Amino acid sequence: MVTLGLRRVEDEVAAKHPALQQYAACQSHAFLKGIGTFLAGSGAAFAVQKLVNRKVPYSLQWSLLLAGAAGSLTSYVVTRAETQKCSDFWIYLETGKSPQELAMAGGVSQPAEDLPSPEDRGKAALPVRRNKYGDIVE
Repeated sequence: MVTLGLRRVEDEVAAKHPALQQYAACQSHAFLKGIGTFLAGSGAAFAVQKLVNRKVPYSLQWSLLLAGAAGSLTSYVVTRAETQKCSDFWIYLETGKSPQELAMAGGVSQPAEDLPSPEDRGKAALPVRRNKYGDIVE
């Protein structure tokens, strides 16, 4: 067993994916960045509301609610963007190509005469692409 953060990963999986450690570190960084964004965004929103509260008075409950909502939204946006970067990084480490290169390579259309007929689709198995570690790549 290989320890990856707080989880244990089977040796086979760790051997099959040597970049797993880097991906896990990237994901951990993304989540910590999201937590930091939540705290900073909520604090900034609360401070702005305190300044606005002098001109338009409203209760502390609303300030906390709006600050929490603003912090959550900004945290979600940042965490989602960072997680997407980690996913792209993982694809690059596994395949050696960026997701954009894979999309362009997979997006090449076939001539119509090479496409199977509807009755042949059930019979013929689609070719399976695998990366150098033996994983199926879609």
